[in-house]
Amino acid sequence: MAQPHISAYLPPDIDPTKAALAFGRRALPKLNEELQSAELLTQQRALMALCDLVHDPEKVYKAIEIGFLDNLKTLLGHPDNTVRQKATEVLYLMSMHSVGRQGLIQNGVISALPGLLDDPVDICRKNIHLIFDMMAKIPEGAAGVLQAGLIPPLVLKLQTELDEILELILGTLSNCLRMEVSEALATGAIAALKEKLTHPSAAIRSKAAQVLLEISSHPEGKLPVCEEEVIPVLVSLLGDTDPEVQASATGALMFALVTPQGRASAMAAAAIPPLLKLVAEETSTARLNAIKALTLLAELPEGRETLLDHTGTFQECLDDPREVVKRAAQTAIRAIEWKPFCSRDLF
Repeated sequence: MAQPHISAYLPPDIDPTKAALAFGRRALPKLNEELQSAELLTQQRALMALCDLVHDPEKVYKAIEIGFLDNLKTLLGHPDNTVRQKATEVLYLMSMHSVGRQGLIQNGVISALPGLLDDPVDICRKNIHLIFDMMAKIPEGAAGVLQAGLIPPLVLKLQTELDEILELILGTLSNCLRMEVSEALATGAIAALKEKLTHPSAAIRSKAAQVLLEISSHPEGKLPVCEEEVIPVLVSLLGDTDPEVQASATGALMFALVTPQGRASAMAAAAIPPLLKLVAEETSTARLNAIKALTLLAELPEGRETLLDHTGTFQECLDDPREVVKRAAQTAIRAIEWKPFCSRDLF
């Protein structure tokens, strides 16, 4: 089914070509003054001109130095939809540059954005989630999102946001939960993510599995993943038609199988056959994670017994050009062929 797309087009009565731009070094200071104008059209035109300028990192540096960010933070609460749209767009464009991201962090811009999570204008919400997603790609930005208390509202938004925005939220959560997961767990993130694993969009399925991978990589996240019965859903995604979904699901499954509960749940969900299929596919992006997951299942007697008939599949992996895959296959073979020590072996 076709999905509506968020439009960034402005109302027809707003003409950016009429914005007068001062010459040379006076351009940015003049725009900064116009942002504070009492005249709405002047503010709108200044913001549209600024959108063109901040594609240049040198202009971004100068804008931060002049003090644009304080004025932009003020405009985030403006009653005019166009002003909010263009103010958030300027901040997003600035966040695309390293100097811009550092400026946003140092000037507390992240903590000024949560008020727009419920903005009635779709493009405004999309812009702030573009900012969160971009900022979370660096450790300081991810820490800023966590410190701003944004994880609980972002998790709640998984239930209500448009698909375009949902992808951005999942990207932000993936980077932030790499650092800390307790708030997400307390807000019911696993149940919300489990639902997204069956979403019609492959991108959303993949990103939801990636967030679960980050959660299950933490000690406190492994057991909840098992208790919420996420593992059978992850196993079902091993046969997904999208390679990225397969890879993310296999990675999340691999981390969850570290616990005895995870291994038991995976065995009950018949995880071995689809994992072996991924191992046998030379071009599979999930091959490495699948090998590691099967190595963990080989720690169970029933898992080892099943895998003994498939050591040839792992032997074929020794021809893989990637050294890390070869080492993982060797480890898997040793785990599968391991035999319990018996005192009678001494005689």
